[in-house]
Amino acid sequence: MNDSFLHHFGSIADPRIERCKKHRLLDILLLAISAVVSGAEGWEDIEDFGHSKLDWLRKYGDFEAGIPRHDTIARVLRRLKPDEIESAFQSWISSLIKKTGSDIIAIDGKTARRSFTTKGSMHFIQ
Repeated sequence: MNDSFLHHFGSIADPRIERCKKHRLLDILLLAISAVVSGAEGWEDIEDFGHSKLDWLRKYGDFEAGIPRHDTIARVLRRLKPDEIESAFQSWISSLIKKTGSDIIAIDGKTARRSFTTKGSMHFIQ
């Protein structure tokens, strides 16, 4: 994760009203995507990941208010527009493909271990 991630996801509209924003949207997105890519399978897993990786997360986001609770993460992410998230994610992955010169960006780690079937793995090919 670097400024590239923040650049691509920074355009996602925050649906919350200003007085209800304890956590920055980019922090929540960074947390959720990092956790899911690392194997988190639910809202509680995302929160747990955040608590265990807070120092690492703070290299890329503010997390001034700490890690949001799992119900906050779920509530915020459910209100986002899926097409905006998809567009930002595809744009980010495309930038990684361009930067690395690779045709495949393995999201789930199975490609790196060569233990996958293409049907079950998540790959992004340019």
